[in-house]
Amino acid sequence: MRDQGLQNPTDKPLRLSGTRFTATYLLHGPAIDAQRAAEDLCIEQTIEYPADLVRDEGIRSQIFGRTLALDPVHPHLTRATISFAVEIAGGELTQLLNTLFGNISLKPGIRLVDVEPVPELIAPYRGPRFGTAGLRELLQAPTRPLLATALKPMGLPADVLADLAHDLALGGIDLIKDDHGLADQEFGHFRERVERCSAAVRKAAAKTGRPCLYAPNVSGPADQLRQRARFAKAAGAGALLVAPGLVGFDAMRMLADDDSVALPILCHPALLGSFVVHPSHGIGHGVLLGTLARLGGADISIFPNHGGRFSFSTQDCREIVQACRAPLSANRAILPAPAGGMRVDRVAEMRQFYGDDVVLLIGGDLHRSSNLIERCGELRDLVAGG
Repeated sequence: MRDQGLQNPTDKPLRLSGTRFTATYLLHGPAIDAQRAAEDLCIEQTIEYPADLVRDEGIRSQIFGRTLALDPVHPHLTRATISFAVEIAGGELTQLLNTLFGNISLKPGIRLVDVEPVPELIAPYRGPRFGTAGLRELLQAPTRPLLATALKPMGLPADVLADLAHDLALGGIDLIKDDHGLADQEFGHFRERVERCSAAVRKAAAKTGRPCLYAPNVSGPADQLRQRARFAKAAGAGALLVAPGLVGFDAMRMLADDDSVALPILCHPALLGSFVVHPSHGIGHGVLLGTLARLGGADISIFPNHGGRFSFSTQDCREIVQACRAPLSANRAILPAPAGGMRVDRVAEMRQFYGDDVVLLIGGDLHRSSNLIERCGELRDLVAGG
């Protein structure tokens, strides 16, 4: 009778480097069997095969995930620290995401809350091309908070959006992005908008002598991503807006790494909310919008500020900021960009909370004044001194 155990069919033993990275998960549930849940995670995220059938000692000792610690938080919650071999990620961001939260995302009550990568895991990723220091150099703003806004509302023709972009740049806004809902619609075509807005921002910058970056939304069909990014660069855009929840984190990485584009990337959180909003499932705010955004090449991470029209708490925002700034091997620190219904009268409060290494993204509230240029100037005065 054939032995049902799986063994290596060759005489070549499996030899990995022995270098491993750790990920931390919160395991939720009443009277949870934390040991069993952690063991399930270790197998599900690696071999996805009955562990008892694996007889090969190389696979068992090197490929299997390992439970390093189980720390009870309260009777219904355990913090589990798991290690994985760096080779499992294969030097690919897609497979790293799969290893961290692939199949296990289909099971309730599991939340990825921390990743502690080692240099060998980070090495394949270029990360942010500019980061905090590079953006400050581009915008000639060495210390103060940067100012950003979005072109709205959807439905305005390209020439009107360009006029808005011109006035916003005249008023002193540093970064002017497309709203994430502006794509290539019948009522507003991508190429016309990008050409007109890029020219308008360049014209305003020439008048003021201050740099200003226009970031068109290039989050379109997969087979048009590079084409749209390169068109934006040729048209004179100064940055790109990318929504990795829509196009994929690795697609964002591809654009960030493209030397023919070489523009700063603003990461927008559209469609990522389902990963973070439920406290007992998904991916932690800092991991998703900080660590993974950086590995995906983002220079700025946009997220809802606490006290706005979304549900992020002060702790959620603090976790994102910490992950944007924390040491991550050679990966550059990036700028957090709190947004989502922010008002000019909250600038002092936001500055106190975030410090000066921040992008203050204020949209509709700028338009409550009859003089948009003056309103932007008032905002710039609030953060002057850098």
